[in-house]
Amino acid sequence: MTLQERLTASVVRLFSEGEQPLSQTHLYPGDPGLFGPGSVSWKVMGDVSSFVGGVRALLLQALHPEVAAGVADHSEYETDPLGRLNRTSLFVTTVNYGSMPEVHAAVQVVREAHAPVSGTSERGIRYAANQPRLGAWVHNTLTDSFLEAYQTFCQVLDPAEADQFVQEQSKIGELLGVAELPLTAADLRTWITEHPDLGESEALRQAWSFLRNPPLQPGQLLGYRVVRAAAVATLPHSLAQLGGTSSRKVAVFGGRRLISSLRWAMKHSPAWKAALDRCGSSYDATKFRSFTDPS
Repeated sequence: MTLQERLTASVVRLFSEGEQPLSQTHLYPGDPGLFGPGSVSWKVMGDVSSFVGGVRALLLQALHPEVAAGVADHSEYETDPLGRLNRTSLFVTTVNYGSMPEVHAAVQVVREAHAPVSGTSERGIRYAANQPRLGAWVHNTLTDSFLEAYQTFCQVLDPAEADQFVQEQSKIGELLGVAELPLTAADLRTWITEHPDLGESEALRQAWSFLRNPPLQPGQLLGYRVVRAAAVATLPHSLAQLGGTSSRKVAVFGGRRLISSLRWAMKHSPAWKAALDRCGSSYDATKFRSFTDPS
C-alpha cells in the first residue's frame, strides 16, 4: 500500500465512525430543508474538503478566549475527541441536508447542550455558550472555514456563489440566535480577521496543542496530521501568528493530494444523496457513496 493509500484509509476511518445522520429523512418527502438541491451549500458541504474546513474552524474558534474557555471547562474533547468530532459533524450535516423537522430538532439539541455552559475566562470575562456574540464567532468561523477549504482543495467559486454560500449559512446562524452575520464572503473574512475580542489564553494553547497531537490510533493520526497541516496553511497570517504557528505552502500541496485521493475513495457525501432522494431529484449515483458503503 502506498503512502497516499495509507493516508486515505486513515482519514476514511477517522471520519466514518459514530452515529450516521438523517436516518429518518425519507419520512419527509419533498421537504427541501433550509437550502434545497440548487443550493451552493449542498455542493460545498458534500465535498470531502469539508474535513479540512472542520479542523480549521476548531483552530480559529480557540482564538477567542471566552469560546476557548467554554470548550476547556465544559467539553470532553480531550477524553473523547472522536465523540466530539462526531457530534459536531452530526449537527452540521443535519442542518445542511435535513428536512425542516430534522433541522429544528438538531438546533434544539444544541441549544439544550449550551444552556448550562457558562463560566469565567482567564481574562476575567464571564461567558455563556448561548451568548449571541460568542455564537457568532463559532458560526462564522465554521462558514468561513468550509468555504476556504472548498475553494483551496476543490474548486474556486465565482464571487456570487461564494456570497450565496455565506448567505445560506447565515440561516443556520439565525436559527441558533446568532448576532452579527455577514452576508458576503469578503465581509465575513474581514469580520473574522478584525474581530476585537481575540487574544492569547492558556485555553488556546491547550486546544492548539491537543489539535496538534490528539490521542488517535496511529493509523488515524497519520492522515489527520496532513489534514491539520492543510487547515493551518489556509489560516489568515495574523490569526496563525496569534496561535503561535505559521503556514507552509507544502502543506497545501500535501492537502490537495490527500483530498483528491479521498474524493476518489469516498465520493460525495451520503447525506447529500439522502437529501436528493428525499426531494425526488435526479443525480449521478456513481458520484455518491451511501451510508452503508464500507468505504
